[in-house]
Amino acid sequence: MPAKAQKTKKTNRTCTVEVRRVYDPPEPADGARVLVDRLWPRGMAKGDERVADAEWCKDVAPSTELRKWYGHDEARFEEFVERYRAELAEGAPGAALEHLRELAADGPLALLTATKEVPLSHAAVLQEELRKG
Repeated sequence: MPAKAQKTKKTNRTCTVEVRRVYDPPEPADGARVLVDRLWPRGMAKGDERVADAEWCKDVAPSTELRKWYGHDEARFEEFVERYRAELAEGAPGAALEHLRELAADGPLALLTATKEVPLSHAAVLQEELRKG
């Protein structure tokens, strides 16, 4: 019975999920930090202090095919979101999304991405998915 109460407590908790550029320094309020890009950020060493404490969850990123098709073309964003949500509904991407939900339930979560256009990125879609539960 206590396990059920704990689960309810976690699902009712307000989750703080922010999207940050991986090139920016960590902030104290970040909480858990997770790189959500499929490719390692250009020009950043794996030992860089900006990602030293970050988990790399590349399974939650869009497939290579979807990423290449989208190409950050604003005119394709709406369809990209639909296709990406479909990818997140199954298999490894779905399991990775569930892992991020668990992290968000435990406290603040910072989704790290190398993209320049955060509002038109998969990270923004992930943030929305995590905030709605």
